[in-house]
Amino acid sequence: MLREHLSINRWLVRGGSWGCTLAMAYALKHPDRVSESALSAILLTRRREIDWLYGGVSRFFPEEYERFVAGADEAASVVPAYARLLGDPDLAVRERAALAWARWEETVLSLEPNAKPTSFSTRADDDLIEFVRICSHYYANYGWLADDELIGNVGRLAGIPGALVHGRLDLSCPVETAYELASAWPGAELFVCDESGHRPSEAKREYLRATLARFADKTIN
Repeated sequence: MLREHLSINRWLVRGGSWGCTLAMAYALKHPDRVSESALSAILLTRRREIDWLYGGVSRFFPEEYERFVAGADEAASVVPAYARLLGDPDLAVRERAALAWARWEETVLSLEPNAKPTSFSTRADDDLIEFVRICSHYYANYGWLADDELIGNVGRLAGIPGALVHGRLDLSCPVETAYELASAWPGAELFVCDESGHRPSEAKREYLRATLARFADKTIN
C-alpha cells in the first residue's frame, strides 16, 4: 500500500534482525517489486533460531536465564508465557514482563563489542511494553512461517542482488544462518565482520553505505 501510495514501481528492501525476516517474506511474496535487498543481523525466525535466543544461549548466562524464566512464572515454554503476560490487563504485570524480557536480551548482547551498560528501572515505558509485546507475540508463533520457509524458497530471488551483513560475534543470532542464506540465494554476497556482534558497528555501517551507493549507481546508470 505504501509503495503504491508513493507511486514506486520497484524498490530496495532493507531490514535487520526481525526486520530481516520481514524483508525476506516481502521479497518472496513480491519479487517483481524488489530491485535489491540489503540485510543485516540475519534472522529468519526459524524454530532453532528462536529456541537458541530464548533457551540455548542460556549456557553462557545460566544465572540470568534463571531470572528470565522466573519472570515467566517458571513456564515450560518461556516465549509463549511472556506473550500471555504482555497481554495481561494489569499494567504492573505487563511492566514486569517487559523489563524481564529486556534484561535478558541485553544480557545476551552484553559480551559483544560496542555493548553499552544498561540500567534497568522499576518501570517500563509504553514503547518498551509494545516492543516486547510484538516480539513475544511473533516469536511465540515463529512468525507464522513454516520452518525453512524463507530459506527454502530463496531461489525465487535469483537475479535480485542481495547483500547480507553479519557480525561473527553475534551471540543472539549465530552466523550460520547468514551463511546458509547466502549459500542458498543465487548471486547474494555475504560480509561477515569478525569484530562485530548483533549491534551496528562502523565496519558494518561502512559496508552497507558502500553497498547502497553501488546499488544506487547501478540504478542511475
